[in-house]
Amino acid sequence: MDFQLNSQISGDSPSSSASSTVQTPSTSNHHHQNGGAPINNNDPMHSWWESISKARSRIHLLSSLLPSSDDSTTDASLSALADSDRPARSLLLSPVAYFSISSSLSSPSSGAGDDPLCNWLYDTFLSSDTDLRLVVLSFIPLLSSIYLSRIHYSISTSLSGFEAVLLALYGAETKSRGGKPILISIPDLSQPSLYHSPRNPTSAKSNSRSSNAQNRPLVGVLSPPLEHEIAVKSTKRACIVGVALDCYYKQISHMPSWSKLDFCKFAADWAGQDCPCVSEFDETDGNSENSVESSNGDLEGVSEAMENLRIENGYDELRPNGARIPLPWEILQPVIRILGHCLLGPLNAEDVKEAASVAVKRMYARASHELNPQAILATRSLIQLDRKGRQTAKIAAAATVMSNVNTPSGLVEGSKPISGIHLVFIDLEKAYDKVPRNVLWRCLEAKGVPMMYIRAIKDMYGGAKTWVRTVGGDSEYFPVEMGLH
Repeated sequence: MDFQLNSQISGDSPSSSASSTVQTPSTSNHHHQNGGAPINNNDPMHSWWESISKARSRIHLLSSLLPSSDDSTTDASLSALADSDRPARSLLLSPVAYFSISSSLSSPSSGAGDDPLCNWLYDTFLSSDTDLRLVVLSFIPLLSSIYLSRIHYSISTSLSGFEAVLLALYGAETKSRGGKPILISIPDLSQPSLYHSPRNPTSAKSNSRSSNAQNRPLVGVLSPPLEHEIAVKSTKRACIVGVALDCYYKQISHMPSWSKLDFCKFAADWAGQDCPCVSEFDETDGNSENSVESSNGDLEGVSEAMENLRIENGYDELRPNGARIPLPWEILQPVIRILGHCLLGPLNAEDVKEAASVAVKRMYARASHELNPQAILATRSLIQLDRKGRQTAKIAAAATVMSNVNTPSGLVEGSKPISGIHLVFIDLEKAYDKVPRNVLWRCLEAKGVPMMYIRAIKDMYGGAKTWVRTVGGDSEYFPVEMGLH
């Protein structure tokens, strides 16, 4: 059965069975009706103002589509976004707008063919504004979670609106790839390093065919060629959602932190409930094989964990934050990539990293129960990289604390439990050449400085010597008996 939509999205948007390609207007210059001069479409100022106007019109339309709330700050916030200098970018970085749209998409009646919000997402993605397309991509984790959960648990609601948005992303990615697969070069692991050249090159008398086979680089298929969106079947839902998540991953550096946080929470829910495998890496000192051997023969614990991860029958309601779903490799591959960025990205917020850590551990637990070698290797590597990164950060933080101990502020912080700390700051730069030191000692005594400190200062000046460098050479050392440093 073809992957087609029976109901058409309201407005001018086509259904998901239609092609997602958009006919661009002719590049020829159009004249005004009054016979005026032709419009210069290459004018940067004209293009900038046109993009600003389109973004503001899309935001005003979005404000009219969202349900009215008791809190008037939401409507005021959207109006303020439309009036900004970069309205599309402001909409992307607005948490108020994100949570308002997320609340509407999470409603039980969302996702139908006549859903105006899905219509808005569809038309906005087909626009030429890059920031507006990023706004649509920021909702792909939420949209994919709701769509996959309702499909898997047979929620009796129309999902043609969600499917149209996903097919729009699928069609754009299919067009950009041009029917070609995504290939990667695999290094020759038989060599000591990537930059190693064999010491014994192939002789000229050897067979040329075997020489070419030996020197041919290994190529792996990261993603096969994509079928056209019109011919794609209903059994390819995992492929379509995986392509949408891959589009999200390509622009993940532009995604706001709340979108990444939602994705990590959805991924943890997709993996299933907690089980003892989740805390495997937390309970060991890095040698996870020992922990696996220590749990040898615990069949009851394994069966209980499998029971917790079991998909229950008769699940009739959709949880807002997702549910456990099948994870074929078409979906699992981009999910692990996104989690890797959220876990190891240096600019990510700490709550995003913590949520990604939980999601990766749950993915590892599920892969261990399902005996999925690809998922086990990928998630295990991410967990170990995260642990090493955290250990390195702790060592660096400890080194920073130790380096601050020798500073005055570090001494004060470290001596809080001790009362009566005294700090003496000594300026070793030359101050006065002719200050009698005996007068200095008597002044210190008159000011009430303890004698032990005065003796310490005298010891610094006692026996001091110096020398002078001249054109004719360096002088001999001579005592310094006057002056203050």
